[in-house]
Amino acid sequence: MKQKRPTNRLWSALRGLWNRRTSAAGDRAPATRQAGGDLPQPVTRRVSLLIIDPLVPNGQRLSRALGWHDSERLIAALIDDLREVSHGYANYAVAERIISDAFPIKADGFQYTANDYLTRWHARAPFYQPDAVDYRGIVEQFDFIQKINAGVIDEVWAICFPWGGFYESRMAGPGAYFCNAPPLQGTDHSGRRFVIMCFNYERGVGEMLESYGHRAESIMERVFAGVPPERSLWRRYTRYNAVAPGHAEVGNIHFAPNSTRDYEWGSPRFVPSRCRNWERFPDLSGEPVMVNAGEWGGGDIRAHHRWWFSLLPHIGGETGGIANNWWQYIVNPDLT
Repeated sequence: MKQKRPTNRLWSALRGLWNRRTSAAGDRAPATRQAGGDLPQPVTRRVSLLIIDPLVPNGQRLSRALGWHDSERLIAALIDDLREVSHGYANYAVAERIISDAFPIKADGFQYTANDYLTRWHARAPFYQPDAVDYRGIVEQFDFIQKINAGVIDEVWAICFPWGGFYESRMAGPGAYFCNAPPLQGTDHSGRRFVIMCFNYERGVGEMLESYGHRAESIMERVFAGVPPERSLWRRYTRYNAVAPGHAEVGNIHFAPNSTRDYEWGSPRFVPSRCRNWERFPDLSGEPVMVNAGEWGGGDIRAHHRWWFSLLPHIGGETGGIANNWWQYIVNPDLT
């Protein structure tokens, strides 16, 4: 016999039952030292913005010729989003703006011409492989390490076309480590670590936040690398129901609390989650509540990522020797 769908009253009762459950002992936060609710002093991070938007035969920029987004507007929106979701802490400022007319050279020396690239794009033909761009050549061409050492910039943001050969993020400098890509070798003469981000002006702000989210994930993995998994607040933050049934928290940048597959941010399925507890960090003792995609934007990529970022700990004090403001690590890898 076909099962009947539970009534709204029954759903309310089930959610109420979950919401009355007490937290498991293993889910309680460790004791906090110097805990406080005050926001830390905001920081400003100076960016070298490299806009790689080649000229095509009709005299237009590639982005305009193919009807893609305006790079300046994308970057401005990303800066606004990061400031807002970090609760005012992360303030990025464009210290210099470089507009490159040429297609960047690949690591093996290949370089697209405008006609070649446009032909491949319109025909949906395969793009050149290996795709990897010559990172060190770009770093040298635009004197990024000299600018880092002189205190002119703190990091590099490139924005490029599809199949440009860049990783979403890559760390350089002494002691650089995996940041959603292997560390960039041959850059130890930099006085400090720095991140090279790359965004894609064919896509939107949501995808830019996702790229920045993978940077955040890599850096926070490093911060908590020495903490046993059962005590790691980062491991706890990133739990979702598919891998920890009944114990979801916020999830990761690809998986919301109720996701069952990559990029599934719009599922209406309710699962128990303690995601709202992170609004009261470091007190994570609250009971789980039943949530679905309505909690984080109903499937919109930008809304989900803003929600995910906004719940990251962002206050003064520390817990277990790690700052309660995780943003300080994300924006400044020299602190990790």
